[in-house]
Amino acid sequence: MIRKPGPEQRIIRTALPSEAPVITALHTRSRATYYPDGIPQDGTDWLAAWRSAIERPDGHVLCSVSQGRIVAVASFRTPEGSPTEAVKLFQFHVDPDHWRSGIGAELHAACVEEWQADGKKTAVLDVHVGNRRAQAFYTRHGWVPDPEHPCAPGDHHLFLRYAVPGE
Repeated sequence: MIRKPGPEQRIIRTALPSEAPVITALHTRSRATYYPDGIPQDGTDWLAAWRSAIERPDGHVLCSVSQGRIVAVASFRTPEGSPTEAVKLFQFHVDPDHWRSGIGAELHAACVEEWQADGKKTAVLDVHVGNRRAQAFYTRHGWVPDPEHPCAPGDHHLFLRYAVPGE
């Protein structure tokens, strides 16, 4: 658990299975900001997906809590078939009411700390092509286009890579 001093009393910690409904709601609010025509309904049961992510023994779900409320969440793990020194950031969401408050940067730093502790060398993610805010955030934090997965015409996601700093 990481505590951030200040009047907001923010902490970053591992999410609990009982928090899956709150995290699902945050995820939905965040995604709604970059789908101008509404969030695509692809049949995903996001509550079950978040419960599964939280309960996976090989994964991590970190959340940022401010004044007793979850305001940001990140989910990552080594994808099946990938080298053990790789990690994928599957989800990273900050409640839109808390954008530009530093919470995203703090959560990203906590992810990087965990990746370093776990011996990860490379992180990857994909970001929706219409989510310019997230793309700018990732660029500021050192993410670059993934040369192994260039964006092709018609792709809905950009693939980014991050070199996890060594000790």
